[in-house]
Amino acid sequence: MFEILFLGTSASAPSAKRGLSGQVVSHNEYRFLIDCGEGTQRQILQSGIGFKRLTRILLTHGHLDHILGLGGLLSTLLRWESIDELTIFGGKSTLERVRVLLYDVVLRGNQPPMPLTLKEIKPGVVFEADDFTVTAFSVTHRGPDCLGYVFEEKARRPFLSEKADELRVPFGPERRDLVAGKEITLPDGRHIMPDDVLGPWEKGSKLVVVGDAGRTDNLLEVCKDADGLVIESTYLDEEADMAKQFSHLTARMGAELATKAGVKKLILTHISRRYREKDVIAEAQSIFNNTAVARDFDTYQIKKEIENGK
Repeated sequence: MFEILFLGTSASAPSAKRGLSGQVVSHNEYRFLIDCGEGTQRQILQSGIGFKRLTRILLTHGHLDHILGLGGLLSTLLRWESIDELTIFGGKSTLERVRVLLYDVVLRGNQPPMPLTLKEIKPGVVFEADDFTVTAFSVTHRGPDCLGYVFEEKARRPFLSEKADELRVPFGPERRDLVAGKEITLPDGRHIMPDDVLGPWEKGSKLVVVGDAGRTDNLLEVCKDADGLVIESTYLDEEADMAKQFSHLTARMGAELATKAGVKKLILTHISRRYREKDVIAEAQSIFNNTAVARDFDTYQIKKEIENGK
């Protein structure tokens, strides 16, 4: 299961109720901050999650409304907060802009308060844990090196407790070894194989997060069968020409992508101040019913059976 907390959901400029782009994706002990618009550190504090374990930042692109909050965040970490390390992932051109902001403007020759790494990435796996991966993929927007991210649990075989009970497998390391794919020998001499107590392979949950984007046809494959899709909705269909001009999406385009890709849950963000939320949701739900428009501090749980954590 993945959990996503929206810190900022406004497009281009903040509004009275919406901050600039930022989301935290959590999986067990891991946390990833995706984008860091102006004011993100305050949103983190207001949300109550704090800075602990926020050691990895994934950037979708280098536009200021998605990175400007990094300056304030690092400045705060210099003075008050202590984390063991900080790694910022992004495309080459994005990190060039971030480097100027952090090293020339904030640090000005001083050392960061923790090991700070700017890690240039390209499409492919950018992080891997025992049970899930984070994969970057290309997104078409204004400028180079625009990325989205797929969070996907690795396939697993569920442990069949009733089978283990029938075979009189004791609780403890024996069951742990079987889950790990190891054969065990019981005190009575019987050999128990993993296949005896493990079910068929099951795919894990899949969450796709798209930053700013100007087209969706090249996102179909990466979004296929996602349990959750987070995508921008800067415009409504009545201004589709303007969306195309500025390389953004409409609510209709996001909903059509969700339908074609077989997505289970669509969450729209990057909402323009020019529209009412109910109009955005109405346009999308006319095509894809299981759509939500994220608000700041909304939380969603993404798993094989979606649960809205709001």
